[in-house]
Amino acid sequence: MSKSLLFIPDISGYTKFIQTTEIEHSQHVISELLEVLVNANTSGLKLAEIEGDALFFYKENDIPSQENLLAQIVSMFTAFYSHLKMLEKNRICPCNACATAPNLELKIIAHSGHLQHIEVQGTRKPFGEQVIEAHRLLKNSVDSDNYALISRKLALDIQLSPYYSSKIFRFRQGSDSYDDKEVEYIYSLIDPNELKLQSFVQPKNYHFDTKPQLTISQEFPISAEELMEQITNYSLRPYWQKGVDDLKYSENEVTRIGSEHTCVINGKHLDFVTISKENEVNNLTYGELTHSHPLFDDFYQFYTFVPKGEGLSEAIVEFYWSSKSPLKKLVGALIGKNAVKKSSEKGLVSLLEYIESKNASLKA
Repeated sequence: MSKSLLFIPDISGYTKFIQTTEIEHSQHVISELLEVLVNANTSGLKLAEIEGDALFFYKENDIPSQENLLAQIVSMFTAFYSHLKMLEKNRICPCNACATAPNLELKIIAHSGHLQHIEVQGTRKPFGEQVIEAHRLLKNSVDSDNYALISRKLALDIQLSPYYSSKIFRFRQGSDSYDDKEVEYIYSLIDPNELKLQSFVQPKNYHFDTKPQLTISQEFPISAEELMEQITNYSLRPYWQKGVDDLKYSENEVTRIGSEHTCVINGKHLDFVTISKENEVNNLTYGELTHSHPLFDDFYQFYTFVPKGEGLSEAIVEFYWSSKSPLKKLVGALIGKNAVKKSSEKGLVSLLEYIESKNASLKA
């Protein structure tokens, strides 16, 4: 029986991140990162299990070449840090989870050996001494939380020298004792600055030379941060956004610049993308742009969340729109402003009633 590869990417700093940040957003961030790592699987690895902050992959009866294994490691580190960079640059949420996500790191453990299997609820999973040994290698004496570790057994299988060096890898030797058994390995710290990170859509702050066509405002009995969460968390919108038949969005994604969602109203789909604009210090901003508004070609709405004292805030909503055709311009001028004003004011009142009801139930 040929040897198999055991491969474990593990997100470093997960426990502290979950315990000291907003739980819902931290869960979304970790979920996104795990999905990014799964999608960075370029070697046909099989996912055996998701283990909280880690993924357990294996490749049965097959050990990749030295070149392919190192390329697989680089692929996952590159995807991981590319996503963190995107989260940092496109962030609009001020919460601690979103602010500290770029501090997360990654370690990858790679091991080899002969596998056994067990079947759990019809699913066949790797089992045995080599699986235990691979997981124990996660608890090592490497003085870093950002590295690739390859067991001595696997290094010998792929003829990888403990002195191998490249732009990304500079391997060193190490060992640790597990159950009175010394396990040797080689490891390399990974410098994210040496990775060729993937490009992403750069955030754009919109600027307008004219005043908004419409501005409305409403005060709320919650902080500016809480108010922003109520509006930007699409899962909460059904509680206060009336007249929307359906809301389609990515459920495991924290809203950020470039996030998309679709409102279905009377069978019509309005596609929105999250945008932002320059704002005063200490104020929070969230914006939406759609090109599928029934009255306008380009429709922008920006929410500015202004602190008003402890437990109080104000939402100032500014609207900009434009149309190219004379007919749309005429229709927009005749009914557009009043329609937008009526709908938006109704939405803010519904949001206020929802928040007041929620606060009352918490005090009861």
